[in-house]
Amino acid sequence: MEEEIQFYIDSAKEQMEGAIVHTKAALNKLRAGKAMPNMLDGLTVDYYGVATPIGQASSINTPDARTITIKPFEKSLIQEIEKAIINSDLGLNPQNDGESVIINIPPLSEERRKILVKHAHAEAESGKVSIRNARKEANESLKDLLKQSASEDNIRDAEGEVQNLTNAFSKKIDEFLAAKEVEIMTV
Repeated sequence: MEEEIQFYIDSAKEQMEGAIVHTKAALNKLRAGKAMPNMLDGLTVDYYGVATPIGQASSINTPDARTITIKPFEKSLIQEIEKAIINSDLGLNPQNDGESVIINIPPLSEERRKILVKHAHAEAESGKVSIRNARKEANESLKDLLKQSASEDNIRDAEGEVQNLTNAFSKKIDEFLAAKEVEIMTV
């Protein structure tokens, strides 16, 4: 019985860690008016018939806070990279100089910053919902164990441990959100 209880706790923790990873990735993709190579994560180009992430087909650098340069490993990819950026929902306008693709990141307006903060809050809340769902699943499984003759004290202790995990992971999401909010609102 102890092993089953620990299994449900570990399973909840694993799901919560997954929610943290997903939320952190979603927050990192939000453009904060600063040039960051991870803004291009998720964009792919056709590289010899295979959809390849831009970062694996080129080198991405940020020479200053407002510029991203993408130097493809093969010059034939320049148009593909430009097309991928234009067709994305990033709202960026790439230019090429024959050797590389250059993206100038325009400064964000105050209105756009507020919209991005709202979006960040929505992503964080989505992560918290995932954490709460993991808690709910674990607690339901623990209650089923109680019906199968597990001791009430063990189940109560396990539920307390799951709640502590929930609180800790929710706090992490709040910390990520606060840092992203500062990053977005900093001019």
